[in-house]
Amino acid sequence: MSSTTVVETNRTASQENDVLGAVGNVEHHPMIRFIELQDKQNNVTEVQIPVPYGVVAGKWFGPQNVRPILCLHGWLDNSGTFDRLIPLLPENVSFLAIDLPGHGYSSRIPDGMAYYQIDCIPLILNIMREYGWSKVSLMGHSMGAIICFIFAALFPDKVDILIGLDALKPLSYYPDRFPQRMNKTVLKFIQADIRNQEKSEPPSYRYEEMIDRLYEGTAASVSRETCPYLLQRNIKPSRKFPGKYFFDRDNRMKYNVIPGWSDSINVELAKRITAPFLTVKAIDSPYPGSKEGFEQTVTILKESNPNYEVVIVPGSHHVHLTEPEHVVPVVVDFLRKHWHKQEDIVSKL
Repeated sequence: MSSTTVVETNRTASQENDVLGAVGNVEHHPMIRFIELQDKQNNVTEVQIPVPYGVVAGKWFGPQNVRPILCLHGWLDNSGTFDRLIPLLPENVSFLAIDLPGHGYSSRIPDGMAYYQIDCIPLILNIMREYGWSKVSLMGHSMGAIICFIFAALFPDKVDILIGLDALKPLSYYPDRFPQRMNKTVLKFIQADIRNQEKSEPPSYRYEEMIDRLYEGTAASVSRETCPYLLQRNIKPSRKFPGKYFFDRDNRMKYNVIPGWSDSINVELAKRITAPFLTVKAIDSPYPGSKEGFEQTVTILKESNPNYEVVIVPGSHHVHLTEPEHVVPVVVDFLRKHWHKQEDIVSKL
């Protein structure tokens, strides 16, 4: 695995916004270089974890002799989603933010194969084996939070803390709508898989246009100022059109198969989660599935887990990226109560 020389910094969110504003109008996408420099300042090491189909890439923040909190991003995002949150958290805590398969710098699965969120469960186990962890600490956003929820329910003895950012449980679908939904998903997946095998370059855009497309694609959940943190690991320079870029994530991910079981199953899963568990819900973000299903699961968790808490914060679905100052105090308080340092891990750095 590659290692990067790092220096520590205590940049605040407001100071970072000043820098973003200063470079935002400079030509030739200065944010690419800015984020590279920021990673060096924030004690970040790029890692690659071997898997049968290639590697899972990630960013290790903090001490390398301390077992990190494993961080999973949301659908079509990448590890850059945590770039503005983690540097504001305690410096003695380590974090490993990974790019899930098909995202960021991680390898794609083989042609002809479909992405299933449930496949990330054995991925977590493989990462634990690679680093020699007997337990894992988890933090996830959106899809990543749902994956963490499932893992903590299936392997309650392997999870010591769990933080979910603006998502809680797997979605529940109406049974009469599910077959037609899967029909459309499979057909669109086949089209995306054929395009991948043709090896043709996707449509390309200027950097500023990439920001516009990401901003609009997230319904303004990601601010224009913070779009570059997700674009950093999500685009490549066009070989055909100098000065332009294309999205490099695997388009099959748009048609991945999301776990869709009943709320009664989610209730049983929630009952099995014993680790200290924090849910951070953004007030301006819609409830995935239904508010009723969310509240039912919260009720079960509060009844069965004395160390469960849910906190509502101002902001949108990507509040941890766009306004991390709303999330930081909540996470810091949770870590202060429940995080315990574990040293002498098997270092792969």
